[in-house]
Amino acid sequence: QMQLMESGGGSVQAGGSLRLSCEASGDTMNSYCMGWIRQAPGKEREGVASIDIDGKTTYTEFVKGRFTIAQDNAKNTLYLLMNSLKSEDTALYYCATRPDGSGTRGQGTQVTVSS
Repeated sequence: QMQLMESGGGSVQAGGSLRLSCEASGDTMNSYCMGWIRQAPGKEREGVASIDIDGKTTYTEFVKGRFTIAQDNAKNTLYLLMNSLKSEDTALYYCATRPDGSGTRGQGTQVTVSS
């Protein structure tokens, strides 16, 4: 069974950048349409970005042009490069084997953006 572990979160000022990583074990990531999902306190979870088995990427409109999702199959690792961060990007970010956050997911990594 796949296990996922996120890392790379932290506290940054608005306009800054972070790179999140999601390392998989127990199964190969390229068999799934992997997604990054975030959830802020008091809000519903939101699919941020996904990458399918053909490498096609999709993004929520709120992060298009600022975030990039990528996958390194050799390392079995998913990434989310986040640029031009805004305070509204503050949330717990986690990766999952489905773009809507269902399926197998990790514990998440906290991203806090101060304005």
